[in-house]
Formats: sequence, structure tokens, C-alpha cells
Amino acid sequence: MRKVVVTGLGCVSPLGNSVEETWNGLRAGKSGIGLITRFDTTQFKTKYSAEVKNFNAGDYMDSANARKMALFTQYAVAAAKMALDDSALMGNAEMLDTASVFLGVGIGGFEVMESSMKSYFQSNYTRIPPMTIPEMIPNEAAANISLTFGLHGATHTIATACASGTDAIGDALDFIRAGRGDIVLAGGAESTQNGFGFLGFNVLHALSTKWADDPTKASRPFDKQRDGFIMGEGGTILVLEEYEHAKARGAKIYAELAGYGASSDGYHLTAPNPDGIIGARAMTLAMKDAGVTPDQVTYYNAHGTSTKLNDSGETKMLHIAFGEAAKNLHISSTKSMTGHCLGNAGSLEALVCVKAVQEGFIPPTINLDEPDVEGGCDLNYTPNKGLEMPVPVAMSGNFGFGGHNGILVFRSAN
Repeated sequence: MRKVVVTGLGCVSPLGNSVEETWNGLRAGKSGIGLITRFDTTQFKTKYSAEVKNFNAGDYMDSANARKMALFTQYAVAAAKMALDDSALMGNAEMLDTASVFLGVGIGGFEVMESSMKSYFQSNYTRIPPMTIPEMIPNEAAANISLTFGLHGATHTIATACASGTDAIGDALDFIRAGRGDIVLAGGAESTQNGFGFLGFNVLHALSTKWADDPTKASRPFDKQRDGFIMGEGGTILVLEEYEHAKARGAKIYAELAGYGASSDGYHLTAPNPDGIIGARAMTLAMKDAGVTPDQVTYYNAHGTSTKLNDSGETKMLHIAFGEAAKNLHISSTKSMTGHCLGNAGSLEALVCVKAVQEGFIPPTINLDEPDVEGGCDLNYTPNKGLEMPVPVAMSGNFGFGGHNGILVFRSAN
């Protein structure tokens, strides 16, 4: 089986517009959550989110082209540029010509949909902006990466809600293993920082509402006082490459992408299956695919949304999949700092695993003041302070509306 490694990273997140800023923020336990600035929240229950800050699309792409892109696409193209620069592939037209793009997008251009619908109704159903469809549809982020950088391999968009970024990376792993290509830019992108997006989640009672006085405290996975997730946004790209191909060109190698597992609850449109068995199956499949046992996994980056159902249900999955080894597992939810980036969540958290393996550091779960042990949250979630230690094997998990379960395993390439 062909070995797949990570040779480049790019990231736009609520903690910063680079991998370095994002990772340093996570190491420091910094929150990227604050009061909403994109729209008037007077009529909204939720007043805070994890916005990307000080982002200028013209720093990463032609400004005229950027104006034809929704925000999620701008984030994806910016992250792709950073990843290509990092991988030393930028400008290598021969290699980029056959490279592919696998991108996870849960929703797409919500701000484009919102503004276009306003035009539609205000014009008595006669007018919308001409670029509405090309900007709004989810595949346009992957397509614009291909257009911008001259990638002519397969270009796929995966939409499995909050597992989209994870599944895109997992599908890219299988694609390279199958010999269909040597290089894939894989990751995710999302932006739903507008009234339409927030109202959609508010009516489902999914978002946190009670921390407007101190939004940095709002995302508190596994804590007794958690009351819902915090909307995040951004884009993350990993350059995945066949190992011998990477070695032959002298590429820098961060880590090996060793395994992927997926399953579907078939239970409920928005709630995870409370028995945890099917989610645990994805974990077991990913470990089997990577050829590792539960006691060999050092770190698990949790989906950890800061909702009652997810945090207890995910803990149950870990008990089932890891057995006695769950007690020794180091876990954290970096959503406590980045918020929930939806289609970008899995790709951002995959990047965190790569950096954890590379640097030997486990980021904390901030705001974890009193674990909800009575509610089933009884494992080691690395509360409030990160941990310096070797991380030979790391795993990340993401679980989306509709019952989509995706798991990735990374390990040291040394």
C-alpha cells in the first residue's frame, strides 16, 4: 500500500491567518471568540462567534478575482497558496498540472445566498446578482483553487456537514493509495458568519447564548456549564503526497497520514446515536487502517463541540473503541479556542494533529473548569494547559449532522 505523507500546510482561522499564528494561539490557550462584528445581533439570541480577523484576500490572490468569490472560497484559495508555498510546489507547473483538489464544504456561500435573496424579494422577484450561483455553490472553492494555481487533476467537493474536511482528507488518502495521483491538496473551508446562518442554527437550539459578557468563556467542551457550540469559520489545506514522490523531490515531511475510518449512524438528522457504537466503529476502522492499536494512540483531537449531546456521546465512543486504553488517552477539543468551523472543522483539527506529532505538544481544552462527570465526560481532556510530550500517533474525529462519522490517524514519518 502506497504511503501518504503531509508536505505542506496552509491555514486561515479565528486565531490567525497563517499556520504559525494559529498554532501559537493554540499552544498558548488563546481564544479566538468575540462579539459578532459582521451583522447587527440585536434580534439574535447569540451575540458572539469565532470570526476570521484582519483577512485581506488581496494578500493571497488577484483582488479582481477575489471579488468574484464568496468568503469560504477566498479562505480556501488563501490556505492553498500558503500550503503550496510551504511545500515548495508553487511554480512547479509540471507537478501542479497533475495535482488534485479534495475539499470539504458543509454549506457554501451563505452570505451570497442571504444578499441575493434580499435582492430577489426587494426587486419583486425580478433581480439577483449575476454571480450568485458561481459564488454560492460549494464546489466553487475547489474549482477556484484549480483555476488559480493550475491544478488539472481530479477536483472533488465533499459535503458531509461537520465531517466534510475530515472526509475530504480521508478520500484523498484513498485516492493516492489507489495510484490515481501523487499529490492532492486536501482540506476544508466554510464561512456562515451572517444572520441567515446564525438564525438557522439558533432555531435548532444548537448555539451557545449565555456568555455575551465574556465570549472567550463560551466554548467549553466537556464542562458542566457548556450550553452549545460557537460558530467559527476559515480554510485549511494539507498537501498530501505519495511518500516516494515526496522523497524524490526532497520535500519537507511533517507526518504520515496513516489511516481513515468512516461510518454513518443512520439514526437522526441532527443528533448523534446516543449508544456511540457506530461512531466508535469509525474509530476502530481508522486504527485498523493505520495498523495501530488503541494503546499506541497518544493524542485524540475531539470533535468536542461544547454541546450536551456531542461531548457525552463522543466520550462514550472513545470508551467503546479504546476500552481500558481510553483512561490513558490524552484528549483535547481545540474548538474551545477556534469555535466550530463546520466544513473546515475536520481539516483544521487534522492540521492540529500534524503539528502535535511534529512538535510533541498536546493543546489544551480551555474553559474546562469542572468536567461534566455525571453527564458522562470522565476522561482526560487536557484542561486549560497544554502538555509537552512526544506524540508518535495522533487521531482526530468529526461527526456531522445526518450521522456522518469521520476519523483520521496521523503518525510520525521518522
